[in-house]
Amino acid sequence: MDQAGAPRQPARERILDTAFRLFYAYGPRGVGVDTIIAKSGVAKATFYKHFPRKDDLVLCYLDKVDRTWFGQLRAAARAAGDDPSAQLVAMFDALAVASRREGYHGCAFINAAAESHAGGDVHARTIEHKDVVRAWVTDLARRAHAADPDLLARQLTLLIDGGLADGVLDADPVTPHAARAAAETLVDNACTAR
Repeated sequence: MDQAGAPRQPARERILDTAFRLFYAYGPRGVGVDTIIAKSGVAKATFYKHFPRKDDLVLCYLDKVDRTWFGQLRAAARAAGDDPSAQLVAMFDALAVASRREGYHGCAFINAAAESHAGGDVHARTIEHKDVVRAWVTDLARRAHAADPDLLARQLTLLIDGGLADGVLDADPVTPHAARAAAETLVDNACTAR
């Protein structure tokens, strides 16, 4: 039981939750294993039993971020209904929600990629995430009858990434709305069925 009387989380989950908070706030490179061990309240042996390498923990963190962020993008798109063109624009509503969140530090994948070395497991995982998101957007663009679905997907995902980065720079609430408006223009120009 924890201090509030609730059942205590399993050690692995405490480590992951602690890493999620700290890695997002300070970057994986900015947080040492000893800090994660101390903040999660586990023994060093317990930590290494679950995560033999720090990169193993970073990869689990990125998997959790992927489920959360990609889930938010898809939910925002689905909220627009069945029209793929509308979904391409509506996914930008997830950007608006993310950038208003307390403690917002931008895209965890871009941040992790900037800290990792090319060719390593962490860098490869960041590329995989971006590829999966772009493939999903490409599929939406194809179903929206975009003249060049690959190009539209690349433009829209660059716009999302730019919006995520800009939210860190100045936290201007106009940014997500400007990104959404730009997306709408791109979709209108690229999709014949809109």
